[in-house]
Amino acid sequence: MKYIVAIFRPEKLTAVQDALDENEVHLQTVSNVYGCGSQRGYSETFRGNKIPVRLLQKVKLEIAVNDAFVERTVNAIKKAARSEPGKIGDGKIFVMPMEACYRIRTGEEGMAAIGP
Repeated sequence: MKYIVAIFRPEKLTAVQDALDENEVHLQTVSNVYGCGSQRGYSETFRGNKIPVRLLQKVKLEIAVNDAFVERTVNAIKKAARSEPGKIGDGKIFVMPMEACYRIRTGEEGMAAIGP
């Protein structure tokens, strides 16, 4: 079992969700987050003053998958979240091992708790 966390541009959320649906990955948690990577934000001018904007709006997608779904999930996210041509700030995907998973409603454990 793996825990996948993807952080990407908010305008790519619908495309990523559609790509995941096509690959039979339906369970997901989505959060609005703020952060910056190597682009380190940008600057705006307001009433003649230069204002640094360090944190940019991003979307954080969290998915728990069985090992058989890791590659297809990562590939779907990479393809759908990438801008054309790929630009700085497109995002990151992290894949982490997951020790355990429990379904509260039924008490199922492990891969059965995640589902097919």
